[in-house]
Amino acid sequence: MNRKLKLWELNRVDESTFKDQKKFPIIVVLDDIRSFNNVGSFFRTSDAFNIEKIYLCGITPLPPHRDIQKTALGATETVEWEHRESIVELIKELKSQGKTICSVEQAEKTLMLNHSDQIASEELVLVFGNEVNGVNQAIIDLSDYIIEIPQYGTKHSLNVSVCAGVVLWEFVRNRKVE
Repeated sequence: MNRKLKLWELNRVDESTFKDQKKFPIIVVLDDIRSFNNVGSFFRTSDAFNIEKIYLCGITPLPPHRDIQKTALGATETVEWEHRESIVELIKELKSQGKTICSVEQAEKTLMLNHSDQIASEELVLVFGNEVNGVNQAIIDLSDYIIEIPQYGTKHSLNVSVCAGVVLWEFVRNRKVE
């Protein structure tokens, strides 16, 4: 028999330990995400994958809000975050710090996610775009890489929060927190 574990048997760290532990050097940037539930999902996924920080840009809703909390399940208290009005200014600032900018989008020239191990940089910024319009073209122009998730069905995209889970897993699975 293979018994399902209870929550207290998962041996997760407490909030204080989580905040102090070394994070994966990955920053998530949300570009005008509209849905409170999607924002909450980003926080929860970023907590699960031990991500360094989330930037909420433009019209992206900010915590605290009950609809964000409904999906975040408290991750807004564990994951470091900051709001920036201008995503362009933020991306230029992060580039000047030597971080590699990766927009998750479909474009003329992309790097498929399953080949993202070709990105040698350790300090990554992953930009996720608006649910309808995707990542702003000005950010695509500033990006070092455009990452695309291979898809084999009839739909042209994934929900942005589902996309985040796939992309973040791929970027952390082969990296180690030093």
